[in-house]
Amino acid sequence: MGLDNVFHELSVVLLFAAAVGAVGLVLKQPLVVSFIAAGILAGPSVLDIATASEHLDVLAKFGIAILLFVVGLKLDLHLIRTMGAVALTTGLGQVLFTSVIGFFICLWLGMDPLASLYIAVAITFSSTIIIVKLLSDKGEIDALHGRVALGFLIVQDIVVVLVMVIVSALAAGTGTANGEALGAGGIALRVAEVVGKGVLMVGGVALFIRYLARPMFDRIARSQELMVLLAVGLAVAFASGADLLGFSMELGAFLAGVALASTPYRDVIGARLNPLRDFMLLFFFISLGSHMDVTTVGDQIVPALALSAFVLIGNPLIVLVIMGVMGYRKRTGFLAGLTVAQISEFSLIFMAMGLTLGHVTGADVGLVTLVGIVTIGLSTYMILYSHRLYRWLEPVLGPFERKVAHREAGPDDEAVEARPDVILFGLGRYGSNIVRGLARRDIAVLGVDFDPEVVRERREAGWSVVYGDASDPDFAETLPLSTANWVILAVPAVRPVPGASDPSETNVRALRAGGYGGRIAATAHSAADAARLKRAGADVVLLPYADAARRAVEVIADAGNPDHAEAAAPNTVTPLAKGVAADVS
Repeated sequence: MGLDNVFHELSVVLLFAAAVGAVGLVLKQPLVVSFIAAGILAGPSVLDIATASEHLDVLAKFGIAILLFVVGLKLDLHLIRTMGAVALTTGLGQVLFTSVIGFFICLWLGMDPLASLYIAVAITFSSTIIIVKLLSDKGEIDALHGRVALGFLIVQDIVVVLVMVIVSALAAGTGTANGEALGAGGIALRVAEVVGKGVLMVGGVALFIRYLARPMFDRIARSQELMVLLAVGLAVAFASGADLLGFSMELGAFLAGVALASTPYRDVIGARLNPLRDFMLLFFFISLGSHMDVTTVGDQIVPALALSAFVLIGNPLIVLVIMGVMGYRKRTGFLAGLTVAQISEFSLIFMAMGLTLGHVTGADVGLVTLVGIVTIGLSTYMILYSHRLYRWLEPVLGPFERKVAHREAGPDDEAVEARPDVILFGLGRYGSNIVRGLARRDIAVLGVDFDPEVVRERREAGWSVVYGDASDPDFAETLPLSTANWVILAVPAVRPVPGASDPSETNVRALRAGGYGGRIAATAHSAADAARLKRAGADVVLLPYADAARRAVEVIADAGNPDHAEAAAPNTVTPLAKGVAADVS
Protein backbone atom coordinates (compact mmCIF):
# COMPACT_ATOMS: atom_id res chain seq x y z
CA MET A 1 0.00 0.00 0.00
CA GLY A 2 1.41 3.37 -0.99
CA LEU A 3 2.10 6.06 1.55
CA ASP A 4 -0.60 8.31 0.08
CA ASN A 5 -3.18 5.56 0.52
CA VAL A 6 -2.00 4.95 4.08
CA PHE A 7 -2.33 8.65 4.85
CA HIS A 8 -5.84 8.72 3.42
CA GLU A 9 -6.81 5.62 5.36
CA LEU A 10 -5.46 6.92 8.67
CA SER A 11 -7.31 10.20 8.18
CA VAL A 12 -10.55 8.25 7.74
CA VAL A 13 -9.78 6.07 10.77
CA LEU A 14 -9.09 9.12 12.96
CA LEU A 15 -12.35 10.81 11.97
CA PHE A 16 -14.23 7.55 12.46
CA ALA A 17 -12.67 7.13 15.94
CA ALA A 18 -13.65 10.71 16.79
CA ALA A 19 -17.26 9.97 15.74
CA VAL A 20 -17.41 6.80 17.82
CA GLY A 21 -15.78 8.66 20.72
CA ALA A 22 -18.50 11.33 20.51
CA VAL A 23 -21.15 8.63 20.85
CA GLY A 24 -19.26 7.20 23.82
CA LEU A 25 -19.12 10.64 25.39
CA VAL A 26 -22.91 10.89 25.22
CA LEU A 27 -23.11 7.47 26.89
CA LYS A 28 -20.60 8.64 29.58
CA GLN A 29 -18.09 6.00 28.53
CA PRO A 30 -14.28 6.33 28.83
CA LEU A 31 -12.50 6.81 25.52
CA VAL A 32 -10.80 3.42 25.93
CA VAL A 33 -14.11 1.68 25.25
CA SER A 34 -14.88 3.96 22.31
CA PHE A 35 -11.47 3.43 20.72
CA ILE A 36 -11.66 -0.37 21.03
CA ALA A 37 -15.16 -0.27 19.55
CA ALA A 38 -13.88 1.96 16.74
CA GLY A 39 -11.13 -0.56 16.02
CA ILE A 40 -13.59 -3.46 15.90
CA LEU A 41 -15.97 -1.59 13.60
CA ALA A 42 -13.14 -0.34 11.37
CA GLY A 43 -11.49 -3.76 11.20
CA PRO A 44 -11.75 -6.35 8.43
CA SER A 45 -14.59 -8.19 10.19
CA VAL A 46 -17.00 -5.24 9.90
CA LEU A 47 -16.34 -2.11 7.78
CA ASP A 48 -12.81 -3.06 6.64
CA ILE A 49 -11.49 0.53 6.56
CA ALA A 50 -8.43 -0.13 8.77
CA THR A 51 -6.35 -2.27 6.42
CA ALA A 52 -2.95 -0.65 7.02
CA SER A 53 -2.29 -3.00 9.92
CA GLU A 54 1.51 -2.70 9.77
CA HIS A 55 1.43 1.07 10.05
CA LEU A 56 -1.16 0.92 12.84
CA ASP A 57 1.02 -1.58 14.69
CA VAL A 58 4.03 0.74 14.51
CA LEU A 59 1.98 3.66 15.86
CA ALA A 60 0.56 1.34 18.54
CA LYS A 61 4.09 0.45 19.68
CA PHE A 62 4.92 4.15 19.95
CA GLY A 63 1.81 4.60 22.10
CA ILE A 64 2.75 1.75 24.44
CA ALA A 65 6.32 3.04 24.72
CA ILE A 66 5.12 6.52 25.70
CA LEU A 67 2.62 5.08 28.21
CA LEU A 68 5.29 3.00 29.97
CA PHE A 69 7.68 5.95 29.80
CA VAL A 70 5.17 8.19 31.60
CA VAL A 71 4.57 5.47 34.23
CA GLY A 72 8.31 5.25 34.88
CA LEU A 73 8.59 9.03 34.87
CA LYS A 74 6.05 9.33 37.69
CA LEU A 75 7.48 6.49 39.76
CA ASP A 76 8.58 7.71 43.17
CA LEU A 77 11.27 5.38 44.49
CA HIS A 78 10.11 6.17 48.04
CA LEU A 79 6.48 5.42 47.23
CA ILE A 80 6.38 1.97 48.82
CA ARG A 81 7.68 3.34 52.12
CA THR A 82 5.32 6.32 52.27
CA MET A 83 2.19 4.75 50.80
CA GLY A 84 0.96 3.13 53.99
CA ALA A 85 -0.13 -0.33 54.99
CA VAL A 86 -3.62 -0.12 53.52
CA ALA A 87 -2.47 0.61 49.96
CA LEU A 88 0.14 -2.14 49.99
CA THR A 89 -2.05 -4.72 51.71
CA THR A 90 -5.13 -4.01 49.62
CA GLY A 91 -3.23 -3.69 46.34
CA LEU A 92 -1.12 -6.83 46.75
CA GLY A 93 -3.94 -8.79 48.38
CA GLN A 94 -6.37 -7.99 45.58
CA VAL A 95 -3.81 -8.93 42.91
CA LEU A 96 -3.04 -12.23 44.67
CA PHE A 97 -6.62 -13.33 45.33
CA THR A 98 -7.93 -12.22 41.95
CA SER A 99 -5.16 -13.98 40.03
CA VAL A 100 -5.54 -17.25 41.98
CA ILE A 101 -9.34 -17.35 41.75
CA GLY A 102 -9.26 -16.17 38.14
CA PHE A 103 -6.79 -18.93 37.24
CA PHE A 104 -9.14 -21.64 38.47
CA ILE A 105 -12.12 -19.98 36.75
CA CYS A 106 -10.19 -20.07 33.47
CA LEU A 107 -9.29 -23.75 33.98
CA TRP A 108 -12.95 -24.46 34.73
CA LEU A 109 -13.85 -22.76 31.45
CA GLY A 110 -11.60 -25.22 29.62
CA MET A 111 -8.54 -23.07 28.89
CA ASP A 112 -5.00 -24.40 28.94
CA PRO A 113 -2.85 -23.57 32.00
CA LEU A 114 -0.54 -21.00 30.36
CA ALA A 115 -3.41 -19.05 28.79
CA SER A 116 -5.32 -19.31 32.09
CA LEU A 117 -2.34 -17.84 33.95
CA TYR A 118 -2.03 -14.92 31.50
CA ILE A 119 -5.74 -14.14 31.58
CA ALA A 120 -5.93 -14.46 35.38
CA VAL A 121 -3.06 -12.00 35.79
CA ALA A 122 -4.51 -9.65 33.18
CA ILE A 123 -7.88 -9.29 34.92
CA THR A 124 -6.26 -8.29 38.23
CA PHE A 125 -5.25 -4.82 37.07
CA SER A 126 -7.53 -1.78 37.07
CA SER A 127 -7.20 1.43 35.10
CA THR A 128 -5.61 4.22 37.13
CA ILE A 129 -6.23 6.72 34.32
CA ILE A 130 -9.97 6.01 34.15
CA ILE A 131 -10.49 5.88 37.92
CA VAL A 132 -8.60 9.11 38.59
CA LYS A 133 -10.71 10.92 35.99
CA LEU A 134 -14.01 9.55 37.32
CA LEU A 135 -13.17 10.34 40.96
CA SER A 136 -11.89 13.80 40.00
CA ASP A 137 -15.12 14.52 38.10
CA LYS A 138 -17.09 13.47 41.19
CA GLY A 139 -14.91 15.55 43.53
CA GLU A 140 -13.94 12.40 45.48
CA ILE A 141 -10.26 12.07 44.62
CA ASP A 142 -9.34 13.47 48.07
CA ALA A 143 -12.05 11.57 49.97
CA LEU A 144 -10.81 8.69 52.12
CA HIS A 145 -11.97 6.01 49.69
CA GLY A 146 -10.46 7.99 46.81
CA ARG A 147 -7.08 8.26 48.52
CA VAL A 148 -7.07 4.56 49.42
CA ALA A 149 -8.09 3.59 45.88
CA LEU A 150 -5.39 5.76 44.34
CA GLY A 151 -2.83 4.15 46.65
CA PHE A 152 -3.59 0.55 45.72
CA LEU A 153 -4.01 1.42 42.04
CA ILE A 154 -0.43 2.74 42.06
CA VAL A 155 0.64 -0.53 43.69
CA GLN A 156 -1.09 -2.37 40.83
CA ASP A 157 0.78 -0.27 38.26
CA ILE A 158 4.08 -1.19 39.87
CA VAL A 159 3.10 -4.88 39.99
CA VAL A 160 2.08 -5.00 36.33
CA VAL A 161 5.39 -3.47 35.25
CA LEU A 162 7.30 -6.00 37.37
CA VAL A 163 5.25 -8.85 35.90
CA MET A 164 6.01 -7.67 32.37
CA VAL A 165 9.70 -7.44 33.24
CA ILE A 166 9.70 -10.98 34.64
CA VAL A 167 7.81 -12.43 31.68
CA SER A 168 10.15 -10.68 29.25
CA ALA A 169 13.22 -12.00 31.07
CA LEU A 170 11.87 -15.55 31.31
CA ALA A 171 10.94 -15.58 27.64
CA ALA A 172 14.40 -14.34 26.68
CA GLY A 173 16.02 -16.86 29.00
CA THR A 174 14.16 -19.92 27.74
CA GLY A 175 13.99 -18.97 24.09
CA THR A 176 10.23 -19.43 24.01
CA ALA A 177 9.83 -16.22 22.11
CA ASN A 178 11.39 -17.87 19.06
CA GLY A 179 9.87 -21.27 19.66
CA GLU A 180 13.27 -22.87 20.40
CA ALA A 181 13.55 -26.16 22.29
CA LEU A 182 16.62 -25.89 24.49
CA GLY A 183 18.08 -28.57 26.73
CA ALA A 184 18.99 -28.00 30.36
CA GLY A 185 22.52 -26.85 29.50
CA GLY A 186 21.25 -24.60 26.73
CA ILE A 187 18.67 -23.03 29.02
CA ALA A 188 21.29 -22.40 31.71
CA LEU A 189 23.58 -20.76 29.16
CA ARG A 190 20.71 -18.67 27.83
CA VAL A 191 19.68 -17.58 31.33
CA ALA A 192 23.26 -16.56 32.10
CA GLU A 193 23.32 -14.57 28.87
CA VAL A 194 20.05 -12.83 29.77
CA VAL A 195 21.32 -12.01 33.27
CA GLY A 196 24.45 -10.54 31.77
CA LYS A 197 22.45 -8.43 29.33
CA GLY A 198 20.16 -7.35 32.15
CA VAL A 199 23.09 -6.21 34.25
CA LEU A 200 24.48 -4.39 31.23
CA MET A 201 21.15 -2.63 30.61
CA VAL A 202 20.62 -1.64 34.25
CA GLY A 203 24.24 -0.47 34.47
CA GLY A 204 23.76 1.65 31.37
CA VAL A 205 20.63 3.22 32.85
CA ALA A 206 22.49 3.93 36.11
CA LEU A 207 25.33 5.62 34.23
CA PHE A 208 22.84 7.65 32.22
CA ILE A 209 21.15 8.83 35.43
CA ARG A 210 24.50 9.64 37.06
CA TYR A 211 26.26 11.50 34.24
CA LEU A 212 23.90 12.42 31.40
CA ALA A 213 20.26 12.89 32.41
CA ARG A 214 20.51 16.13 34.40
CA PRO A 215 23.21 17.84 32.24
CA MET A 216 21.34 17.07 29.00
CA PHE A 217 18.08 18.56 30.19
CA ASP A 218 19.73 21.48 31.98
CA ARG A 219 21.08 22.63 28.63
CA ILE A 220 17.75 22.53 26.79
CA ALA A 221 15.36 23.41 29.64
CA ARG A 222 14.75 26.84 28.12
CA SER A 223 12.79 25.16 25.32
CA GLN A 224 10.02 22.93 26.62
CA GLU A 225 9.25 21.77 23.08
CA LEU A 226 12.81 20.52 22.62
CA MET A 227 12.75 18.96 26.09
CA VAL A 228 9.63 16.96 25.25
CA LEU A 229 11.11 15.92 21.90
CA LEU A 230 14.26 14.66 23.61
CA ALA A 231 12.19 12.79 26.21
CA VAL A 232 10.16 11.01 23.53
CA GLY A 233 13.33 10.22 21.62
CA LEU A 234 14.92 8.70 24.73
CA ALA A 235 11.78 6.64 25.43
CA VAL A 236 11.83 5.14 21.94
CA ALA A 237 15.62 4.71 21.97
CA PHE A 238 15.58 2.87 25.30
CA ALA A 239 12.71 0.71 24.02
CA SER A 240 14.70 -0.14 20.88
CA GLY A 241 17.79 -0.90 22.97
CA ALA A 242 15.86 -3.29 25.19
CA ASP A 243 14.46 -5.01 22.09
CA LEU A 244 17.97 -5.45 20.65
CA LEU A 245 19.07 -7.05 23.92
CA GLY A 246 16.21 -9.52 23.76
CA PHE A 247 13.93 -7.84 26.31
CA SER A 248 10.56 -6.25 25.72
CA MET A 249 10.30 -2.73 24.37
CA GLU A 250 7.92 -1.96 27.24
CA LEU A 251 10.73 -2.58 29.72
CA GLY A 252 13.08 -0.23 27.88
CA ALA A 253 10.52 2.56 27.75
CA PHE A 254 9.76 2.13 31.45
CA LEU A 255 13.46 2.33 32.35
CA ALA A 256 13.76 5.51 30.28
CA GLY A 257 11.05 7.06 32.42
CA VAL A 258 12.75 5.91 35.62
CA ALA A 259 16.01 7.45 34.36
CA LEU A 260 14.39 10.87 33.97
CA ALA A 261 12.34 10.59 37.17
CA SER A 262 15.45 11.68 39.06
CA THR A 263 15.54 15.05 37.27
CA PRO A 264 13.59 18.14 38.34
CA TYR A 265 11.93 18.23 34.92
CA ARG A 266 9.85 15.07 35.36
CA ASP A 267 6.60 16.89 36.17
CA VAL A 268 6.90 19.27 33.21
CA ILE A 269 7.71 16.41 30.83
CA GLY A 270 4.90 14.27 32.21
CA ALA A 271 2.33 17.04 31.91
CA ARG A 272 3.36 17.75 28.31
CA LEU A 273 3.33 14.06 27.35
CA ASN A 274 -0.10 13.15 28.75
CA PRO A 275 -2.04 14.40 25.69
CA LEU A 276 0.46 12.73 23.33
CA ARG A 277 0.17 9.52 25.37
CA ASP A 278 -3.61 9.51 25.05
CA PHE A 279 -3.44 10.23 21.31
CA MET A 280 -0.85 7.53 20.56
CA LEU A 281 -2.70 4.96 22.67
CA LEU A 282 -5.64 5.53 20.34
CA PHE A 283 -3.72 3.59 17.69
CA PHE A 284 -3.02 0.72 20.12
CA PHE A 285 -6.70 0.31 20.94
CA ILE A 286 -7.74 0.67 17.30
CA SER A 287 -5.09 -1.87 16.28
CA LEU A 288 -6.26 -4.20 19.05
CA GLY A 289 -9.89 -3.91 18.01
CA SER A 290 -9.14 -4.27 14.31
CA HIS A 291 -7.39 -7.60 14.97
CA MET A 292 -10.47 -9.05 16.67
CA ASP A 293 -12.38 -11.56 14.61
CA VAL A 294 -16.04 -10.74 15.16
CA THR A 295 -17.06 -14.16 13.87
CA THR A 296 -15.48 -15.80 16.93
CA VAL A 297 -17.14 -13.51 19.46
CA GLY A 298 -20.09 -15.88 19.78
CA ASP A 299 -17.83 -18.62 21.11
CA GLN A 300 -16.33 -16.21 23.68
CA ILE A 301 -19.53 -14.73 25.09
CA VAL A 302 -19.93 -17.28 27.89
CA PRO A 303 -16.32 -17.11 29.18
CA ALA A 304 -16.31 -13.32 28.71
CA LEU A 305 -19.50 -12.94 30.78
CA ALA A 306 -18.16 -15.29 33.47
CA LEU A 307 -14.87 -13.40 33.78
CA SER A 308 -16.66 -10.04 33.59
CA ALA A 309 -19.00 -11.05 36.42
CA PHE A 310 -15.97 -12.02 38.51
CA VAL A 311 -14.27 -8.66 37.83
CA LEU A 312 -17.43 -6.63 38.41
CA ILE A 313 -18.49 -8.45 41.60
CA GLY A 314 -15.54 -10.50 42.84
CA ASN A 315 -12.89 -7.78 42.74
CA PRO A 316 -14.92 -5.27 44.80
CA LEU A 317 -15.77 -8.02 47.30
CA ILE A 318 -12.08 -8.87 47.71
CA VAL A 319 -11.24 -5.22 48.44
CA LEU A 320 -14.26 -4.92 50.75
CA VAL A 321 -13.13 -7.95 52.78
CA ILE A 322 -9.50 -6.82 53.02
CA MET A 323 -10.42 -3.27 54.09
CA GLY A 324 -13.00 -4.58 56.55
CA VAL A 325 -10.39 -6.80 58.19
CA MET A 326 -8.04 -3.83 58.37
CA GLY A 327 -10.62 -1.83 60.34
CA TYR A 328 -12.35 0.32 57.72
CA ARG A 329 -16.08 0.87 57.62
CA LYS A 330 -18.18 -0.95 55.07
CA ARG A 331 -19.00 2.26 53.23
CA THR A 332 -15.34 3.13 52.66
CA GLY A 333 -14.53 -0.44 51.59
CA PHE A 334 -17.50 -0.55 49.21
CA LEU A 335 -16.72 2.77 47.49
CA ALA A 336 -13.02 1.91 47.19
CA GLY A 337 -13.85 -1.59 45.96
CA LEU A 338 -15.89 -0.28 43.04
CA THR A 339 -12.71 1.23 41.59
CA VAL A 340 -11.34 -2.26 40.80
CA ALA A 341 -14.48 -3.42 39.00
CA GLN A 342 -12.83 -3.14 35.59
CA ILE A 343 -9.63 -4.19 33.87
CA SER A 344 -6.88 -1.86 32.72
CA GLU A 345 -5.25 -0.77 29.50
CA PHE A 346 -2.23 -2.55 30.99
CA SER A 347 -4.25 -5.78 30.90
CA LEU A 348 -4.56 -5.46 27.13
CA ILE A 349 -0.89 -4.50 26.74
CA PHE A 350 0.12 -7.50 28.86
CA MET A 351 -1.94 -9.85 26.68
CA ALA A 352 -0.53 -8.28 23.50
CA MET A 353 2.93 -8.90 24.91
CA GLY A 354 2.02 -12.55 25.53
CA LEU A 355 0.80 -12.84 21.95
CA THR A 356 4.11 -11.48 20.66
CA LEU A 357 5.99 -14.01 22.78
CA GLY A 358 3.81 -16.84 21.53
CA HIS A 359 2.38 -17.62 24.98
CA VAL A 360 -1.26 -16.86 24.12
CA THR A 361 -3.39 -16.85 20.99
CA GLY A 362 -5.31 -14.11 19.27
CA ALA A 363 -8.52 -15.63 20.66
CA ASP A 364 -7.19 -15.19 24.21
CA VAL A 365 -6.39 -11.54 23.50
CA GLY A 366 -9.85 -11.10 22.01
CA LEU A 367 -11.44 -12.63 25.11
CA VAL A 368 -9.66 -10.20 27.45
CA THR A 369 -10.52 -7.32 25.12
CA LEU A 370 -14.19 -8.30 25.30
CA VAL A 371 -13.95 -8.46 29.11
CA GLY A 372 -12.39 -5.00 29.03
CA ILE A 373 -15.26 -3.54 27.00
CA VAL A 374 -17.88 -5.05 29.33
CA THR A 375 -16.19 -4.22 32.64
CA ILE A 376 -14.97 -0.73 31.79
CA GLY A 377 -18.37 0.15 30.33
CA LEU A 378 -20.42 -1.11 33.28
CA SER A 379 -18.03 -0.08 36.06
CA THR A 380 -18.16 3.52 34.84
CA TYR A 381 -21.85 3.68 35.74
CA MET A 382 -21.19 1.81 39.00
CA ILE A 383 -18.70 4.49 40.06
CA LEU A 384 -20.85 7.39 38.88
CA TYR A 385 -23.82 6.08 40.87
CA SER A 386 -21.73 4.60 43.71
CA HIS A 387 -23.59 6.32 46.56
CA ARG A 388 -26.97 5.19 45.25
CA LEU A 389 -25.65 1.64 44.92
CA TYR A 390 -24.40 1.77 48.48
CA ARG A 391 -27.80 2.84 49.79
CA TRP A 392 -29.39 -0.11 48.00
CA LEU A 393 -26.83 -2.67 49.20
CA GLU A 394 -26.09 -1.31 52.68
CA PRO A 395 -28.43 -3.76 54.49
CA VAL A 396 -26.40 -6.77 53.27
CA LEU A 397 -22.92 -5.29 53.82
CA GLY A 398 -22.90 -5.62 57.60
CA PRO A 399 -20.66 -8.76 57.68
CA PHE A 400 -17.89 -6.81 55.92
CA GLU A 401 -17.43 -4.37 58.83
CA ARG A 402 -15.80 -5.07 62.18
CA LYS A 403 -17.67 -4.19 65.35
CA VAL A 404 -15.17 -1.39 65.94
CA ALA A 405 -13.89 0.17 62.71
CA HIS A 406 -10.86 1.60 64.48
CA ARG A 407 -9.39 3.25 61.37
CA GLU A 408 -12.53 5.38 61.08
CA ALA A 409 -13.41 5.94 64.69
CA GLY A 410 -16.12 8.48 65.38
CA PRO A 411 -15.61 11.85 67.12
CA ASP A 412 -13.60 11.67 70.32
CA ASP A 413 -15.30 12.46 73.61
CA GLU A 414 -13.30 15.65 74.14
CA ALA A 415 -14.50 17.12 70.84
CA VAL A 416 -18.11 16.13 71.52
CA GLU A 417 -18.07 17.53 75.05
CA ALA A 418 -16.84 20.87 73.70
CA ARG A 419 -20.47 21.59 72.70
CA PRO A 420 -19.64 23.79 69.71
CA ASP A 421 -21.79 26.65 68.47
CA VAL A 422 -20.92 25.77 64.87
CA ILE A 423 -20.12 22.46 63.12
CA LEU A 424 -18.23 23.03 59.90
CA PHE A 425 -17.67 20.34 57.22
CA GLY A 426 -14.65 20.84 54.95
CA LEU A 427 -11.36 22.27 56.23
CA GLY A 428 -9.91 23.37 52.92
CA ARG A 429 -8.73 26.93 52.36
CA TYR A 430 -12.25 28.33 52.37
CA GLY A 431 -13.49 26.37 55.38
CA SER A 432 -10.31 26.97 57.37
CA ASN A 433 -10.59 30.73 56.86
CA ILE A 434 -14.17 30.61 58.13
CA VAL A 435 -13.00 28.75 61.25
CA ARG A 436 -10.28 31.36 61.89
CA GLY A 437 -12.73 34.21 61.48
CA LEU A 438 -15.29 32.66 63.83
CA ALA A 439 -12.57 31.90 66.39
CA ARG A 440 -11.60 35.59 66.45
CA ARG A 441 -15.19 36.28 67.49
CA ASP A 442 -15.01 33.66 70.28
CA ILE A 443 -17.41 31.32 68.51
CA ALA A 444 -16.71 27.64 69.26
CA VAL A 445 -16.34 25.59 66.08
CA LEU A 446 -16.06 21.83 65.60
CA GLY A 447 -14.35 21.12 62.27
CA VAL A 448 -14.94 17.95 60.26
CA ASP A 449 -12.81 16.73 57.37
CA PHE A 450 -12.27 13.43 55.51
CA ASP A 451 -8.53 13.94 55.02
CA PRO A 452 -6.60 12.32 57.90
CA GLU A 453 -3.58 14.56 57.23
CA VAL A 454 -5.69 17.72 57.46
CA VAL A 455 -7.27 16.47 60.69
CA ARG A 456 -3.85 15.75 62.19
CA GLU A 457 -2.43 19.15 61.19
CA ARG A 458 -5.43 21.07 62.51
CA ARG A 459 -5.38 19.16 65.80
CA GLU A 460 -1.69 19.93 66.23
CA ALA A 461 -2.58 23.60 65.70
CA GLY A 462 -5.02 23.38 68.61
CA TRP A 463 -8.28 23.22 66.65
CA SER A 464 -11.27 21.11 67.68
CA VAL A 465 -11.40 18.71 64.73
CA VAL A 466 -12.76 15.24 64.05
CA TYR A 467 -12.37 12.91 61.12
CA GLY A 468 -15.48 12.20 59.06
CA ASP A 469 -17.04 12.28 55.62
CA ALA A 470 -19.81 14.80 55.03
CA SER A 471 -21.31 12.57 52.34
CA ASP A 472 -21.84 9.73 54.83
CA PRO A 473 -25.39 10.11 56.19
CA ASP A 474 -24.64 7.87 59.18
CA PHE A 475 -21.77 10.03 60.37
CA ALA A 476 -23.92 13.08 61.19
CA GLU A 477 -25.70 11.07 63.90
CA THR A 478 -22.44 10.87 65.89
CA LEU A 479 -22.03 14.68 66.05
CA PRO A 480 -23.34 17.01 68.78
CA LEU A 481 -25.95 18.56 66.51
CA SER A 482 -28.30 19.31 69.39
CA THR A 483 -25.93 21.96 70.79
CA ALA A 484 -24.95 23.55 67.47
CA ASN A 485 -26.74 26.67 66.31
CA TRP A 486 -25.23 26.36 62.83
CA VAL A 487 -23.98 23.66 60.46
CA ILE A 488 -21.74 24.99 57.66
CA LEU A 489 -21.08 22.84 54.58
CA ALA A 490 -17.89 24.33 53.14
CA VAL A 491 -17.44 21.49 50.65
CA PRO A 492 -17.44 21.90 46.86
CA ALA A 493 -20.77 21.66 45.10
CA VAL A 494 -20.13 18.88 42.57
CA ARG A 495 -22.75 16.90 40.67
CA PRO A 496 -21.12 13.70 39.33
CA VAL A 497 -23.95 13.04 36.88
CA PRO A 498 -25.94 15.74 35.03
CA GLY A 499 -29.27 16.19 36.76
CA ALA A 500 -28.17 14.48 39.99
CA SER A 501 -28.06 16.20 43.36
CA ASP A 502 -24.72 17.52 44.54
CA PRO A 503 -23.36 16.28 47.89
CA SER A 504 -24.18 19.54 49.67
CA GLU A 505 -27.82 19.31 48.64
CA THR A 506 -27.96 15.70 49.79
CA ASN A 507 -26.42 16.64 53.14
CA VAL A 508 -28.83 19.51 53.68
CA ARG A 509 -31.81 17.23 53.04
CA ALA A 510 -30.34 14.54 55.33
CA LEU A 511 -29.84 17.03 58.17
CA ARG A 512 -33.40 18.28 57.86
CA ALA A 513 -34.79 14.77 57.56
CA GLY A 514 -32.83 13.79 60.68
CA GLY A 515 -34.57 16.49 62.70
CA TYR A 516 -31.84 19.12 62.85
CA GLY A 517 -33.61 22.38 63.71
CA GLY A 518 -30.65 24.77 63.67
CA ARG A 519 -29.53 26.89 60.76
CA ILE A 520 -27.59 25.53 57.79
CA ALA A 521 -25.14 27.37 55.54
CA ALA A 522 -24.03 25.59 52.36
CA THR A 523 -21.53 26.40 49.62
CA ALA A 524 -22.54 26.77 45.97
CA HIS A 525 -20.72 27.82 42.81
CA SER A 526 -23.66 28.96 40.71
CA ALA A 527 -27.03 30.63 41.10
CA ALA A 528 -28.80 27.45 40.00
CA ASP A 529 -27.04 25.42 42.70
CA ALA A 530 -27.85 28.13 45.24
CA ALA A 531 -31.55 27.93 44.40
CA ARG A 532 -31.53 24.15 44.80
CA LEU A 533 -29.84 24.39 48.18
CA LYS A 534 -32.38 26.93 49.39
CA ARG A 535 -35.22 24.62 48.32
CA ALA A 536 -33.50 21.72 50.12
CA GLY A 537 -33.56 23.64 53.40
CA ALA A 538 -30.40 25.75 53.58
CA ASP A 539 -30.85 29.06 55.41
CA VAL A 540 -27.74 30.68 53.91
CA VAL A 541 -26.00 29.92 50.63
CA LEU A 542 -22.34 30.93 50.40
CA LEU A 543 -20.93 31.81 46.98
CA PRO A 544 -17.13 31.92 47.46
CA TYR A 545 -16.22 32.94 43.92
CA ALA A 546 -18.90 35.61 43.65
CA ASP A 547 -18.09 36.98 47.11
CA ALA A 548 -14.36 37.04 46.36
CA ALA A 549 -14.95 38.82 43.06
CA ARG A 550 -17.22 41.38 44.73
CA ARG A 551 -14.61 42.03 47.40
CA ALA A 552 -11.86 42.37 44.77
CA VAL A 553 -13.94 44.98 42.94
CA GLU A 554 -14.43 46.92 46.18
CA VAL A 555 -10.70 46.90 46.97
CA ILE A 556 -9.68 47.95 43.45
CA ALA A 557 -12.39 50.59 43.03
CA ASP A 558 -11.76 52.17 46.44
CA ALA A 559 -7.96 51.88 46.47
CA GLY A 560 -7.52 55.57 45.67
CA ASN A 561 -10.13 56.82 48.13
CA PRO A 562 -9.11 56.36 51.81
CA ASP A 563 -12.60 57.22 53.08
CA HIS A 564 -14.25 54.63 50.85
CA ALA A 565 -11.52 52.10 51.60
CA GLU A 566 -12.17 52.45 55.33
CA ALA A 567 -15.89 52.07 54.77
CA ALA A 568 -15.30 48.94 52.73
CA ALA A 569 -13.05 47.34 55.39
CA PRO A 570 -13.44 43.58 55.33
CA ASN A 571 -16.13 42.10 57.52
CA THR A 572 -16.04 38.64 56.06
CA VAL A 573 -17.50 36.61 58.90
CA THR A 574 -21.17 36.67 59.76
CA PRO A 575 -21.87 36.09 63.48
CA LEU A 576 -23.61 32.84 62.68
CA ALA A 577 -23.89 31.55 66.22
CA LYS A 578 -25.92 34.61 67.20
CA GLY A 579 -28.48 33.80 64.53
CA VAL A 580 -27.70 36.72 62.26
CA ALA A 581 -27.50 35.34 58.73
CA ALA A 582 -26.42 37.01 55.53
CA ASP A 583 -28.23 35.51 52.59
CA VAL A 584 -25.72 35.81 49.77
CA SER A 585 -27.76 33.87 47.30
